[in-house]
Amino acid sequence: MTSARLYGPKGWALLGAFAAFVFVVMPIFNLYVPQESSFHMSTYWVTLLGKILCYAIVAVAMDLVWGYAGILSLGHGLFFALGGYAFGMYLMRQIGSDGQYRQPMPDFMVFLDWKEFPWHWWNSDSFWWCAMLAVVVPGLLAYVFGYFAFRSRVKGVYFSIITQALTFAAMLAFFRNAMGFGGNNGFTDFRRILDIPIATPQMRMILCATSALLLIGVLLLGRWLVTSKFGRVLAAIRDAEARVMFCGYDTMYYKLFVWTLSAVICGIAGALYVPQVGIINPSEMSPANSIEIAIWVAVGGRGSLAGAALGAGLVNGAKSFFTQNYPEYWLFFLGAIFIAITLFLPQGVLGLVNRFRKS
Repeated sequence: MTSARLYGPKGWALLGAFAAFVFVVMPIFNLYVPQESSFHMSTYWVTLLGKILCYAIVAVAMDLVWGYAGILSLGHGLFFALGGYAFGMYLMRQIGSDGQYRQPMPDFMVFLDWKEFPWHWWNSDSFWWCAMLAVVVPGLLAYVFGYFAFRSRVKGVYFSIITQALTFAAMLAFFRNAMGFGGNNGFTDFRRILDIPIATPQMRMILCATSALLLIGVLLLGRWLVTSKFGRVLAAIRDAEARVMFCGYDTMYYKLFVWTLSAVICGIAGALYVPQVGIINPSEMSPANSIEIAIWVAVGGRGSLAGAALGAGLVNGAKSFFTQNYPEYWLFFLGAIFIAITLFLPQGVLGLVNRFRKS
């Protein structure tokens, strides 16, 4: 497959402009332009962009299963949070004895008078082990859940409800102190990654740039996947699964692969998200968060990977503005956006842009 077919000249130009902004323009204006200059980009904006980029990665992962395979998940927040918790264990171990109680164990374990780490914290002081857990744990859970769900031919609204129930059950479990994940407070007060302080502008920029690099990689991987024969079969499953099965395809494994891949992508995004926002707690698993992910995709344009990323950026940019200036109106605004998109822009914002381009 040629690069032109993968995205086209305009698509590559947009990706190149985005890469130039994140990897060249932002570091210059953040790290080298003096703070007193009006052209200086503060670390706050770098961190905010990094967080939104992580959300955009999740939106692309969601679009792979919903936009191209017709699988509406209302539990993707669970995979995102599991990746965050997996890497959060490493971040908690990196605190060392700098916590409030000056003990080698995390403060919440000292407060609960635990004498040793739980079994699932084994080797949690290893960066690569926890990075691997951020991939394996969401992927394994998605594979096992998806295998039984797809084998039983659960789909449509029933599948959506089951995924929402799964993430709600996990949220309730993680609220318990006995789980060993900090209860309702979760993990916070992160200090270092690989013994390098997180709070420095350089590390903030590295995390943001890594998030941008992952987003570009996910967009390219997703585009390659949906334009291949595999992607055409996925689209056929979305539109008429019975006919695809009649043609001799085992649809279960197609859906299971893209479902597991989507969960793995969410887990990696969660691992990048946690050090940038500085906290992970069970509220990230709330069903409302998973529903919001679906709204991002709908706003940007379901069935368009770039549209999903755009929707995540627009909605979370608006959320940042409203929660700072008009917090009591944010949920009303979000509901109004979703209703307006559903009624008047079924192809999302990107569909509207394409319509103007063709006119």
